[in-house]
Amino acid sequence: MKGPASVKAPKKKPSDNVSVVEAREKFGDLVNRAALLSERVYVTKHGKRVAALVPVEDAELLETLEDKYDLAAVKEARADIAKHGTVPFEQLLKKLGL
Repeated sequence: MKGPASVKAPKKKPSDNVSVVEAREKFGDLVNRAALLSERVYVTKHGKRVAALVPVEDAELLETLEDKYDLAAVKEARADIAKHGTVPFEQLLKKLGL
């Protein structure tokens, strides 16, 4: 599936990595960096990124893209059903050996 051309990504600011311990100590400051400066801050645990603080616009964009992708998948599935029909559940279980 192709991505929607009508959705524009917000301007990206440099991202930063902070440990869980540092994030705990500086949570308010990190939230402000995301909210006010549009920065993405990755939280790391043992050097591996495990979470992120992102601007609301980034999260909303991700949700919009996910919704568009899901809708396209539903349309594709419906077209497949219209073209090939469905299989009764019992037949599917038998085919899978269940």
